[in-house]
Amino acid sequence: MDEQERLPRLAASSYLNSAPLIWSFTNGTKRAEVIIGDAVPSDCADLLSRGAVEAALVPVIEYQRIGEIYLAPGVCVGSKERVRSVVLVTRADDLKKVRSVALDESSRTSATLVKIIFQEFMGVEPAWQTAVPDLQRMLKENDGALIIGDPGMTFSRKGFHVWDLASLWRQYTGLGFMFAMWMIRDDATSAARNLDFKGARDEGLASLGEIVAHYENLLSLSHEDIIEYLTNNISFAPDETMEQGMRLYFELAYKHGLIQEVKPLRFGIKS
Repeated sequence: MDEQERLPRLAASSYLNSAPLIWSFTNGTKRAEVIIGDAVPSDCADLLSRGAVEAALVPVIEYQRIGEIYLAPGVCVGSKERVRSVVLVTRADDLKKVRSVALDESSRTSATLVKIIFQEFMGVEPAWQTAVPDLQRMLKENDGALIIGDPGMTFSRKGFHVWDLASLWRQYTGLGFMFAMWMIRDDATSAARNLDFKGARDEGLASLGEIVAHYENLLSLSHEDIIEYLTNNISFAPDETMEQGMRLYFELAYKHGLIQEVKPLRFGIKS
């Protein structure tokens, strides 16, 4: 068998919020250990579900929808208070006036989260429409638009009300939130099961200078803005409030019929 065919196959988005988790695999010391593909979060979930990859950085809600997978412990894309890159954009200054929302087709966790915020905490349910992340087109036919990832940080805020979903979640629950985690298939190879995702994260965080220089050339964000985002807005290691937030999120998703069951959480590197 060719050496390339034996390497674990991974999928993750190239959004800025994922960069410290994948840098080691794409540019660092672990780049010879894996084959990693770039895909938006929703596609990462689909690739993992059908076995096209053995592990992927996946929207957390998909843990409850994909069978025979487990979570890599201690690593996440999350936020304790304000995330900045997961936002609901409206023209109205009151969310209760929102009657329809276009949901970024790249999203799974955030699309479920915005539904929970409306149904559980506001007692209303707008009409939902899945759309490509084009803000002007989304708001042409809807009162609100959910935008995630880099597009959620780089559009002009002028004339809009921008609601940070991690901030709204914190406002209503007092908890942090986890948007994505590494998930591994039960039938993954031994090499995939033993990948050091924590070590990759640590190497990525130690390489912020290189990451910032790379993304400054891609996004219309300043050096200071990117550093602030990666060090203060995004959390790459879950704390107790974020883990509690994920458990509550799953319970509320089930309560509102957004998932069919709440599976027990399975963590750990399998031998």
